[in-house]
Amino acid sequence: MTDMKITEIQRELAALGLDAWLLYDFRGINPIAQNVAGLAGAHITRRWFCLIPKHGEPRWLVHRIETSNFTNVQGQVALYAGWEELNAAIQTLLAGIKTVAMEYSPNAEIPYISRVDAGTLEWIRSFGIEVQTSAELAQRVEARLSEAQAAGHQASAHLVLQAKDYALAWIGSQLRDGKTITEYDVQQEILGQFDAMDLVTDHPPIVAVNAKSSDPHYAPTATDTQKIQAGDFILIDLWAKQKEPDAVFADTTWVAYAGETVPSQYVEIFDIVKEARDRAIRFIREKWAVDEPIHGYEVDDCVRGYITEKGYGQFFIHRTGHNIGTVIHGNGVNLDNLETRDARALISGVCFSIEPGIYLTDFGVRTEVDVFLAGPGRDGVKVTTAPVQNQVLPLL
Repeated sequence: MTDMKITEIQRELAALGLDAWLLYDFRGINPIAQNVAGLAGAHITRRWFCLIPKHGEPRWLVHRIETSNFTNVQGQVALYAGWEELNAAIQTLLAGIKTVAMEYSPNAEIPYISRVDAGTLEWIRSFGIEVQTSAELAQRVEARLSEAQAAGHQASAHLVLQAKDYALAWIGSQLRDGKTITEYDVQQEILGQFDAMDLVTDHPPIVAVNAKSSDPHYAPTATDTQKIQAGDFILIDLWAKQKEPDAVFADTTWVAYAGETVPSQYVEIFDIVKEARDRAIRFIREKWAVDEPIHGYEVDDCVRGYITEKGYGQFFIHRTGHNIGTVIHGNGVNLDNLETRDARALISGVCFSIEPGIYLTDFGVRTEVDVFLAGPGRDGVKVTTAPVQNQVLPLL
């Protein structure tokens, strides 16, 4: 944790009216705390705490057998061994503090923030401390991209689109040559492209044919895959990032038809989903241009309302979009009023997906783009995975 990071956190604490941020982790249950503290990847097996007050140095409380992990941290380090010593030391750590932010979400509204266990919350509150959610604080500190991260995300988005283009062209060429291919084969071709482009991913891409495309999180394996044949509807969802530790993912979904003329049933559903996607982008741009707050749930309402108006609301079974960061589902605001009601506001510096879908019995359609909020004004809303898809692609 650098001086610059501490200054940033303290500025946000003051803006949010909080006395301190109490970071806590036990055996990796709180990746937000690990990232903020600069301890991601460290092998720590005992409870540790870091109090970052709105004024002054950070104060740490760590176990005596794990001091080697904390020799270079900023601030004062106190030690404990037994539980009685811990009880006394935590009260000393919190002396003079009335309100802290921690990684919890009231009523578990935002699961990405719900990292601290209920017992630890009860324990901290027993000392007369008011605990508030760190949801907005974490977004401001963790979800905003640096200039280098934003540039890296844009570069990754360009490469991911190239990998998509390669995969769709490969399907078409294989089918024209009369070769037998499967969803898994296409997935492996994409992974080969990622390797060649020096990109990494956390999970193999989704390649789904016909009814499998109506399962949003289906992904083929070597033993569970389907053939791709002429006349098939195909969905590909792929995401990747550069290899640097702080690199940011890019994520996109496209659909295609293994034939010359796309059947009307696919065109009809795609056009609805595309319009829903574009309405979300317009909604954000219009409000962003006049500096109106935009909450995650409002964008979801905009998209879901249109799909419902068209008669397919019951078939849109996931949120409109998710935050994107160094992990594919980041800690910033999600575009969601279905799975959760995300009342956090979109802020400058965040990146997120817009990915409406309609999932019928025989096929499912999703179109996905990434958006980066680069700065004020309508032009500050950047669609990074451009060009976007505007029709189902015929492959033959």
